[in-house]
Amino acid sequence: MIAQEKINLTNKIIPESIKKEALVALSHYPELAETEITFEFKDNIKKSTMQAQPTFGSFFRNKKKRSYRIKISRKIQIENEQLSIEDVPSDVMIGWLGHELGHVMDYRSRSNVGMIIFGFKYLFSGAHIQEVERAADTFAIVHGMGDYILKTKNFILDHANISEKYKAKLRRLYMSPEEVMHLLKEYN
Repeated sequence: MIAQEKINLTNKIIPESIKKEALVALSHYPELAETEITFEFKDNIKKSTMQAQPTFGSFFRNKKKRSYRIKISRKIQIENEQLSIEDVPSDVMIGWLGHELGHVMDYRSRSNVGMIIFGFKYLFSGAHIQEVERAADTFAIVHGMGDYILKTKNFILDHANISEKYKAKLRRLYMSPEEVMHLLKEYN
């Protein structure tokens, strides 16, 4: 982890409303210091609250020179319930952003052809989605963000206004709080 004041902000675009949380999450990933990352709010992200992906223009560059964007939904639409991103506690937001930065870490190791194959598998394979989401959680935990990841999972699973269907999806595709705690013991 690097001190927040030492984070290279010349290649990061962060909305002011989540800057504190993004800086905490970024401080756990010193390997991303020279990586261009844009955090941006979107009104509607299909089937997701946040999404990390390489920017289209950088996709054809060397994997070390890619830039990324992390899209964040302004509203968390879960079934018939809607939660504003402002209603998400700071530690939970840090965990969510840390998970997305885990995806960026994963993508950085993939070739362009590997990213194309990855994208197709993500569209058509539930098992692949589970593998990818667990990998992002693992990156975050290994980078010292386990407590934040745990708070994020518990926030979703314990939130009364979030549907059981969404919670079941979380349980199916992502690490359980118990698995996170097991990895926390392993890496601490």
